[in-house]
Amino acid sequence: MIAAQLSSNPADIGARGVHVFPGAMSLALSIILFTAPFTAAGQTATPQPAAPSERPVSLRRLLPNLLSDQKRIWTFPVTLAHGQGWLPAGAILGTTAGLIALDPTESSYFRRTSAFQGFNGKFTSAATMAGIVAAPVALFAAGLIRKSPELQHTALYAGEALADTEIVSEALKEATDRVRPSAIPLRGNFSDSWFEGQPRSQASFPSGHAIGAFAIATVVSRRYGKQHRWVPYTAYGLAALVGFSRLSLSAHFLSDVFVGGALGYSIGRFGVLRQ
Repeated sequence: MIAAQLSSNPADIGARGVHVFPGAMSLALSIILFTAPFTAAGQTATPQPAAPSERPVSLRRLLPNLLSDQKRIWTFPVTLAHGQGWLPAGAILGTTAGLIALDPTESSYFRRTSAFQGFNGKFTSAATMAGIVAAPVALFAAGLIRKSPELQHTALYAGEALADTEIVSEALKEATDRVRPSAIPLRGNFSDSWFEGQPRSQASFPSGHAIGAFAIATVVSRRYGKQHRWVPYTAYGLAALVGFSRLSLSAHFLSDVFVGGALGYSIGRFGVLRQ
């Protein structure tokens, strides 16, 4: 999926023939993830205490952790059957239903407007995906440079979350087979977008960029947000910019982005960090 988004996303109007440095997201996330764990005096800060249920993480544990995460994610309906989690799940489902009803309006607007050409030229599909993938890599490199196991662990949690979201996103795209707004003619029917026989790499629901960006933002924010109040605002702000770019490029409907963000948060917090 990542390879397809980097090379063949039809909504990526600026990825080819445009100067794309590692991308605004790549640069900004690298700076944030590199500096967040340090105090103003340059000393390594201790991250907020791990939750009692937080699992150890290492390169060797990544695969077992992923398998455990996926079991936890896909058996969530069992949790609902036991009467747990109904309120947040109901709120997300209700909001999603409302946004699906609004999708024809907002998607047709972004298909017609040229107001975001400058923004789209910088926040291309390739640039934002590069930033998302670069985030855990930059954090791990920072951990090696600073000889900080805590930084390396955060990077591994972020990488684990990104892998989890990729699996979930692929499965949901295959199941829903929603066409992207960019593939619908300007005067076409934006209400009829589900189960349209799209190649999986071109399916729209949920947004793969949003789910990955919010998962990483959640891992970083939950581990460092208490000591550095600006970290959640910056991390989630950048993730929101990624989500908005998917709308302005007509790569996704608003409901796709919202569900991606909600899933990314849930997977990062409850699936990976177990908080």
